[in-house]
Amino acid sequence: KTLSLDDLYAAGEDDFDFEATRRAVQPDDVITLIYTSGTTGNPKGVEMTHANLLFEADALDAVLGVRFGDRITSFLPSAHIADRMMALYNQELFGTQITVVSDARAIAAALPDIRPTIWGAVPRVWEKLKAAIEFAAANEPEEERRQALQWALAVAAKRAAALVAGELVPDDVAAEWAKADELVLSKLRAKLGLDQLRWAVSGAAPIPKETLGFFAGIGIPIAEVWGMSELSCVASVSHPRDARLGTVGKLLPGLEATIAEDGEYLVRGPLVMKGYRKEPAKTAEAVDADGWLHTGDILAMDSDGYLRVVDRKKELIINAAGKNMSPANIENTILAACPMVGAMVTIGEARPFNTALMVFDADSVAPYAAQHGVSDASAAALAADPEVIARIAAGVAEGNAKLSRVEQIKRFRVLPTLWEPGGDEVTLTMKLKRRPIAEKYAAEIEELYASEPGPDVHATSL
Repeated sequence: KTLSLDDLYAAGEDDFDFEATRRAVQPDDVITLIYTSGTTGNPKGVEMTHANLLFEADALDAVLGVRFGDRITSFLPSAHIADRMMALYNQELFGTQITVVSDARAIAAALPDIRPTIWGAVPRVWEKLKAAIEFAAANEPEEERRQALQWALAVAAKRAAALVAGELVPDDVAAEWAKADELVLSKLRAKLGLDQLRWAVSGAAPIPKETLGFFAGIGIPIAEVWGMSELSCVASVSHPRDARLGTVGKLLPGLEATIAEDGEYLVRGPLVMKGYRKEPAKTAEAVDADGWLHTGDILAMDSDGYLRVVDRKKELIINAAGKNMSPANIENTILAACPMVGAMVTIGEARPFNTALMVFDADSVAPYAAQHGVSDASAAALAADPEVIARIAAGVAEGNAKLSRVEQIKRFRVLPTLWEPGGDEVTLTMKLKRRPIAEKYAAEIEELYASEPGPDVHATSL
């Protein structure tokens, strides 16, 4: 049913006292409920107050800067606090312009029309955009344009290498980059629709340093953020001009933090939630008597206050030899080298070595099939295609080379299916539901460790 604004106004009570109602609202009143993703248990309703979200908006404005008329896209689920904060509350407080893209898969095509001045995305969106740029550069039909693109991206890669290493960009590289930017990279940003960005962020999951370096190399610096629903969205970030690749910036002003003996990061301050809806026991577990929120995340801090996310405390892998590992770090490293893979889950808890279950990226299979003349682009057909498996195996080997020996993936299996956002395996923002995955694919996991695995299990070359 569609209701016009006039009808909505007419349906209101004639004697409604707006002023009295407005004044009755207190800072500690609940403004909204956001349910957690449920990756480590049942979803919980996080109660956020007016004070929580006003502080969040002010803190983000102080660090990043939000202006009247800033153009922002809304394409992530509105049940997620990131979209709610950026698209709804920022609009109310700062007068930003919001363009809703109802199908997240269409966001790249929409950007040239929107030309956002502020843009944020989850890592997988940034990784897909990177893969699309590289694919376009490699397959540009016009020889002169292809050579120009490949030259500019090679120069950008030199700049990125210095930034990823935390070094100053050499003068000769900076001069060459300025030329590449004038001739090619500025036009590339315009074609992407990202030429008017003032700042860009990535959040909800760790993003590979190589991906951050790639975009910094083409002139789109990205600031990685860290936060959670229990902290009213973002709790740490630095402006892209101050960001350090591989970190999630610094804690927002007004918050305080400490690191527990087991490495868990604890936060206290105005962003801490009021509690979990009708769950006092779980609230007491999360927020202790001294007001510290136990985030469940393992973070490390350098001498300048920049934070680095290690992993979720509950998701760390301890192998049969007692070695602690971050599955997220392993997965991000491998995924960065495997553009056809949409998601992977690392298996290794109490096991002698690490293995992985993988699924294809839904947006990559059709272009691959068209480019290589493959008639059947279904996940099942591609998972059985030796050439496809060889490409993925090469990517796994490339990723393994960047991991310590104990972290490396020894065997993998590509499942003949896709994992849909909001399905059994991943959340709407593509966070892995590790426990349900382990239960649903128990037989496939056991086969990864069989003494004589079947033909669907592939060993990696180390």
